[in-house]
Amino acid sequence: MLQFRVVWQKLAPLSRASSILVRSSAKRRVFKHFRMPAVGSPSGCLMSTGLPIDSSNNLMYCFIVGGTFIGGVAYVYRTIKEDKERYTERVAQILSRSNAERKPEELSTKSEKEEEVPAEGAASAVMPVSARPDIPSHAPYLLIGGGTASFAAARSIRARDPGARVLIVSEEPDLPYMRPPLSKELWFSDDTSVPETLKFKQWNGKERSIFFQPPSFYVSPQDLPFVENGGVAVLTSKKVVHMDVRGNKIRLDNGSEITYDKCLIATGGTPRNLPALERAGEEVQKRTTLFRKVEDFRSLEKISRNVESIVIIGGGFLGSELACALGRRARDTELEVIQIFPEKGNMGKILPEYLSNWTTEKVRKEGVNVMPNTVVKSAKYQDKKVILKFKDGQTIKTDHVVAAVGLEPSVELAKSARMEVDSDLGGFRVNAELQARSNIWVAGDAACFYDLKLGRRRVEHHDHAVVSGRLAGENMTGAAKPYWHQSMFWSDLGPDVGYEAIGIVDSSLPTVGVFAKGTAKDTPRAVTQESGTGIRSESETEEIATSVSVSAGAVSSAHPPQEGEDYGKGVIFYLREKVIVGILLWNIFNRMPIARKVIKDGEEHDDLNEIAKLFNIHED
Repeated sequence: MLQFRVVWQKLAPLSRASSILVRSSAKRRVFKHFRMPAVGSPSGCLMSTGLPIDSSNNLMYCFIVGGTFIGGVAYVYRTIKEDKERYTERVAQILSRSNAERKPEELSTKSEKEEEVPAEGAASAVMPVSARPDIPSHAPYLLIGGGTASFAAARSIRARDPGARVLIVSEEPDLPYMRPPLSKELWFSDDTSVPETLKFKQWNGKERSIFFQPPSFYVSPQDLPFVENGGVAVLTSKKVVHMDVRGNKIRLDNGSEITYDKCLIATGGTPRNLPALERAGEEVQKRTTLFRKVEDFRSLEKISRNVESIVIIGGGFLGSELACALGRRARDTELEVIQIFPEKGNMGKILPEYLSNWTTEKVRKEGVNVMPNTVVKSAKYQDKKVILKFKDGQTIKTDHVVAAVGLEPSVELAKSARMEVDSDLGGFRVNAELQARSNIWVAGDAACFYDLKLGRRRVEHHDHAVVSGRLAGENMTGAAKPYWHQSMFWSDLGPDVGYEAIGIVDSSLPTVGVFAKGTAKDTPRAVTQESGTGIRSESETEEIATSVSVSAGAVSSAHPPQEGEDYGKGVIFYLREKVIVGILLWNIFNRMPIARKVIKDGEEHDDLNEIAKLFNIHED
């Protein structure tokens, strides 16, 4: 176009000059020789539009102008044609150079590329599988932590947003799994391959894996940004070391960075250790297990088959469950199992004293040497044994130590994220919707949440991880629901004794217990045979909790516990100024919706025997 303009500027003066010359010549010559014929003259019939007879000069000028015009048009046409050829040649050179630089696998067919076009747009279609990064640079939903809470949140997000892309970042090398069987059912299997398969038989005899879903359920982190309908991907063996809440970005321990739209922190917790064991040196540390993960189960299971003695420190849920599990295994071997704790009895911080003492005798019957009121003062390694010294001066020798003394919530990200940690309960402080920032939520063991009925709390149980994770996932997709659901927790001391609890269950609170004689149906084994599941909280739903119909017509001869009574089954109420804030069901199952409703009502009760009737504990 530029060259055409230059040509026209050169031809325009000549064209104007020729035009002026022709017009002036026409005025002088054409009109000079032209004569109107006389009227009636014969020549009047010979009219003509042609040039006058003397028109040689006019023809010459016409040829000049016509030739000039035709020549200009020809020049313009040739110039445009040459420019087009040069342009086509230049484009061809660029394309050939680009193809030479691309990898052979990128030169796929058009149909193959179209199949890879993601929802975000066609820009990603040129990204071949081999060129995709191992760690995606962006995740719309980023879940930090690979435990139960994260999996529950991912499932909830996908239910409300079927096309969602969810990335779980986990420190562990395994896919999300349930932790309760690690200290329960896995130990009661006769299959020696259990540590490898991680499959177990539930109390009802049905086999199950500890993993929530098989590997085929998940999408590869590489493919997550490109799959058409979204999915859930798990980035294993990676730790988040820094969080930039303003930039919506996290940094991993390998230096990689991932941006997000919405984020869930479900980092769980780290098992505590005793200061006496930490100070004891490397050899004692090698022979100490802080039980929490799959690798801990595998390690302890192997150790239990090759040593003569194991000491379990801790009398809570985990310590008592492991003591019963190892004690039953010790019946057929020479293994000695010792359990020590500072309380008066097993689960002394939870159960009232009379029931704690009964539980201690139950654990002893399982083959465990229980040593209550015992505090470890120091430890050392000597003569291939770990020697534990107690505050009362006693010492014992053992091959291995298991520390089950509680959990420390993982809040390392609080500093870089500038998030508040509760000074009393630990964990990230969140509101009733489990929200810490406008686009950050917290669930599971690491969440210190506001309970609408019981105030600020932090809970470390499987069902709480499920419920809080599910709620956080819903709120991440815009539900804006408060956490009103009272999560339950349970513990089994083998297949014959188990309990479920809800609310604030603290033995320091006033308690009232009502018991009845147990039957063959009042055991964990029986309830799993009826429900078909080994994880009893899986049958729990919020709808059941709100729509339960409490039958007040039950008749019972409720009575408080008596000394020496065999506590077959019963219900224990934990009180705060005549208001029930916690309920523990001892070998009573499928009554949790009733307990949840009692706590939700939050009413004062003068006669708890009437409330006990609601649980029908005396029915056959």
